[in-house]
Amino acid sequence: MPKKTVKKAIKKPATKKTAKPKLAKKAPALKVKKEIEKKPKKSEPVEKIEIVEKVEKAEKVEKLEKAEKKISRGKYFYAIGKRKTAVAQVKIFPVAKQEKIEINHRQLNNYFPLAKLQDILKAPLSVTGQENKFNLEVKVFGGGFNAQAEAVRLGIARALIKFDEGFRKQLKGLGYLRRDDRKVERKKPGLKKARRGPQWAKR
Repeated sequence: MPKKTVKKAIKKPATKKTAKPKLAKKAPALKVKKEIEKKPKKSEPVEKIEIVEKVEKAEKVEKLEKAEKKISRGKYFYAIGKRKTAVAQVKIFPVAKQEKIEINHRQLNNYFPLAKLQDILKAPLSVTGQENKFNLEVKVFGGGFNAQAEAVRLGIARALIKFDEGFRKQLKGLGYLRRDDRKVERKKPGLKKARRGPQWAKR
């Protein structure tokens, strides 16, 4: 008798059916969300809107004022002064009447509260008789207050010469055009300071 051939059923790999999202459950939440989006947003209170408008206007006015100041400053004379490790960048603006002396965006009395340092800074202007005829803008860094004041003085003296060469003789005679190159001497090995040696003890 011929053997019966039994055909084995080939099992196909089970494919995962992507379950469709059940919209029935999520529908209420979606409807609520859409309804909220459709609703017009509550208008902000009138007071808040007025405050925002005022702030924006104030900012625009400030920007315009700054731009006008830049234009109105006009021509200036620039010079650099140095003393020890201090460096000063000086701009002098010729004006009918002095309005400000600004150092690192601060007023002179605020930056140099000591009258002695103020006198050092103003010396070239007072000697030449130009004390109230320039606005000053100074950027200074490095060194101490005394070194900074002397650096600014040198910068002002150099800028005045660029404005009028006739001031040279007067300023040079008083030593305001000479760069003082003295600096702190370095400490030496075996000594306490640049020159001071260790204290000697007999016993």
